[in-house]
Amino acid sequence: MPSTSTRSRVRKTEHWFVGDGTPTMIEGYGFDSHVLPRMLPALGLVTLASLAWLVPLKSAGAQRWYLLAVVLGATVATWVALRLVVRRLPRLSRPARVLVLVVYAVMPVAVPLLQLVVDDTVTPPAGSAVGLLGFVIFFAAVFAGTLLATTYGLGRLLRRAVRHTVYDLRNSVQLLGRALPAMLFVTLFLFFTGELWQAMNNFAWWRLTLVVVLFGAITVLAAAARLRDETGRVEQELSPERLTAACLGTPLAGVAITEPLRPTPLTGRQNRNLLLMLATRQLVQAALVGLALFAFFLVLGLLVVTPETAEQWIGSPPNYSKWLPAIPTAMLRNATLFAAFGSMYFAITSMSDADHRKQFFAPIIDEVERTLAVRAVYLSLRDRA
Repeated sequence: MPSTSTRSRVRKTEHWFVGDGTPTMIEGYGFDSHVLPRMLPALGLVTLASLAWLVPLKSAGAQRWYLLAVVLGATVATWVALRLVVRRLPRLSRPARVLVLVVYAVMPVAVPLLQLVVDDTVTPPAGSAVGLLGFVIFFAAVFAGTLLATTYGLGRLLRRAVRHTVYDLRNSVQLLGRALPAMLFVTLFLFFTGELWQAMNNFAWWRLTLVVVLFGAITVLAAAARLRDETGRVEQELSPERLTAACLGTPLAGVAITEPLRPTPLTGRQNRNLLLMLATRQLVQAALVGLALFAFFLVLGLLVVTPETAEQWIGSPPNYSKWLPAIPTAMLRNATLFAAFGSMYFAITSMSDADHRKQFFAPIIDEVERTLAVRAVYLSLRDRA
């Protein structure tokens, strides 16, 4: 294979990794060379949009709406242009990287200072109490979030998870038909416990949110443990037939593979990227099950628990939701609690039970296996180039 063609395949495969939501599989992946260039659209959007805080100046008068339209138009146009550039995975020179970082670092200080000079005040997100510090914190938070999302391809992973929503929903309904009877045998008695209703009547929503997050964290930890087992197994099965099948539909399709390839250990960043790939799919599936369970317990509560019964269990008139005045708050919180528990149960069962694993977890692992196989061929081809 000519060297130019080999380098082209390598470059296209790197694009494929980005589209697959696993950009860390690119050899030599780093902040300067790969992450910062792909952060440009988000950084440019925030940088130019921050100029909108300079528009409502006292000196602007009736022209402020025209100025605001100009700022917003320039922001959108710049964002679109940078998106088109970033699709080609550009490499920024060192002066360009320094310029990007310096401009972004200066903006959270320059914008509120200029507004303070002209208007004698600083508008949100800084606020009069927080001042410059609020603007700096806002820009720093945006940079940190963009850095994390770009490094691990979170946007791509979420979009892929959404595309599988219909398929996951169909499988989730099938699993509910199997798992729901056994799960309800345990949870139904708790749902009709007076002490739980009494506790949930005054239970703060932020505390319940932390409980849901805890269940999600347990799901991610279970996925991490399973991922370590799966990657160890896949790295021992890099046969030519398996590699050729994995490369179908990728830029490496048609590459001659005549012998098994030696596995290359994954870095910590690559392991975290695969874990996010697995966790997003698992959490989306669990969320679908959770919504179904929430609706089930809500309907069950409305049919069985009358207002008089709820008052007897709670020991006082129940609190009612502001958004749903006909439903006691305790019922909503109970349904949320059991839905979160059921989601965790679903996710762990799909990974551990042999029957459920084959039907619901294996397709996700197949994607991880394919990514690792394509990576092995990519590294081999890159060495030739």
